[in-house]
Parts: sequence; structure tokens; C-alpha cells
Amino acid sequence: MLTNYTAKYTKIGSGYMGQLVEWPEVISEGKTIEECREMLKDALHEMILAYRQQGKETPSGGCLIEQLPVEA
Repeated sequence: MLTNYTAKYTKIGSGYMGQLVEWPEVISEGKTIEECREMLKDALHEMILAYRQQGKETPSGGCLIEQLPVEA
């Protein structure tokens, strides 16, 4: 079963920070939003593996919504 998570991106001094709304422990940074997105996917994959190894249940995802920052 495919689970979708909501990604929230925030502009920071060094680029972008990404975090999953439904699973706030999954967080990453990147110089560009594209790099941040890929790093966040990697962080999610690693967190899922860690939870499975520990016998923990992963949080339920929501709908696939991506919040993108607006440049001022």
C-alpha cells in the first residue's frame, strides 16, 4: 500500500528546510527546493526502515499535498 505524506518547505538562510506534517521527526535541508525534496524522500525512506526494524508502526499519511514557499 502506498502512503502519501504532506511535505512543508520553509526558506532558511542556507536554502530550504523540509518536514513531513504527519511525521514531524522526518526533516531535512537542501540548498535548493529540489535538493531538499530529494533529501526529505531519503530521510523518509530511512525512517521507515528504522521503524520496521524496531517493530514500530509508521504514522498514517494524509493526502498528497506539497506546500511550496512563496518568494517575497
